[in-house]
Amino acid sequence: MSVQYHPERQGAPGDNGDVETALPLAFTASWAAGINPYLLVVILGVAGRLTDWDIPVGFERTDVLIVFAVLAVVDTIADKIMWLDTGWDAVNTVIRPVAGAVVATLIAAPTVDLPTAAVAAGGGAVALVTHLAKATTRLAVNTSPEPASNVVVSVVEDVLVALTIAVAIVWPWVAAAMALTFMLVGLAVAIALIGTARRVLRSRRRLGARAPDSH
Repeated sequence: MSVQYHPERQGAPGDNGDVETALPLAFTASWAAGINPYLLVVILGVAGRLTDWDIPVGFERTDVLIVFAVLAVVDTIADKIMWLDTGWDAVNTVIRPVAGAVVATLIAAPTVDLPTAAVAAGGGAVALVTHLAKATTRLAVNTSPEPASNVVVSVVEDVLVALTIAVAIVWPWVAAAMALTFMLVGLAVAIALIGTARRVLRSRRRLGARAPDSH
């Protein structure tokens, strides 16, 4: 896919030809890719078509939007079904970091005087950390006996992605600060919940081991 830009547009990420816009956008997009890369591409493609925000033309292609819209629907459904979401996260362990690296590179490389490899590595790292926090949190949430918490967490994640990308169109540095905050909070929550999840799972194993003795 060749990457082209719309130089005639105003308010584009690379209008100033410096890091002041491109880097925060690349960081924000990398964080979003760590949660839902499919929704991210759809939002970027639609934004490129409907606004003057400069988006790589590849994201705006009809076929790309259709494919990623379908994948976004699949992600939305799979992400809200207890335990199926854990399997879906396992599949996306490779996809999300790669998506973060690719999106960060497409946004930053044409306008930032940094090696493309460094931009890609940074985007991939951010997406990987975000993905691991998401997957760990979801695994912990799945230890809850009711499915409502799973659905709530998934909806909150999708809303945060859409909201942060929308903010990035107008205030890229504010969006980057939001993304960083969400990433750190996500890590803190994941670390806090994983201990609880382990205790619940150990308790269930003990109960399961005792069950045959009761007959």
